[in-house]
Amino acid sequence: MKTVNDLKVKIFADGADKAGMLEMYNKTYIKGLTTNPTLMNKAGIRDYDVFAKDILSIIKDKPISFEVFSDDFDEMENQALKIASWGDNIYVKIPITNTKQESSCPLIKRLVSKNVKLNVTAIMTLAQVHDVLAVLSPDVPSYISVFAGRIADTGHDPVPLMREAVRLLTTNPKAELIWASPRELLNIFQADEIGCHIITVTNDILKKLSHVGYDLNKYSLDTVKMFYNDAQSAGFNID
Repeated sequence: MKTVNDLKVKIFADGADKAGMLEMYNKTYIKGLTTNPTLMNKAGIRDYDVFAKDILSIIKDKPISFEVFSDDFDEMENQALKIASWGDNIYVKIPITNTKQESSCPLIKRLVSKNVKLNVTAIMTLAQVHDVLAVLSPDVPSYISVFAGRIADTGHDPVPLMREAVRLLTTNPKAELIWASPRELLNIFQADEIGCHIITVTNDILKKLSHVGYDLNKYSLDTVKMFYNDAQSAGFNID
């Protein structure tokens, strides 16, 4: 089995907890970071600018993605330009549509023409991948973020779709495919196997990296011991 150091897929840490983000940033196998409004809200962040600029005062040498949060395309554009101005390592996350399901592609095209590096997010179909590729520039770095984990949540195997997306992105040398919202550690190895460029991973999954290659017989015994110790701790008794 491959070790983390053998993987070609780049692992990006996904989160909004400052301590967790900095912990992952300092690990050599973490090649970039991402966050989003939902993670920031869960972390209790209320001042977007202060949080982002605080993180960026430390993280300057790895790519990091921050997302716009308006539902109006003109305001999205204003937010994107401000966010992009905060640092050269920033990729601005633009959702594939707004909440009215209106395409963001015209906005994406305008931002790319201004050399803004984008992370187009919340993508779940190959048609959306096609649409985004049609407006991205071969001269401006970009990410196309396909939510493979959410696709799997619907009962569909995301691997064939992701494999085809990898093939489609060969038309744009500056575009990289992100396997977003993984549900388990195995997804990192699946993404690597199909040639996906990047996978975004939350800290709770990253903590399982210590299990890679662990002997399954020992893991079985560990599990048995866990059940036994928890039963003893609970004081279970059958009369």
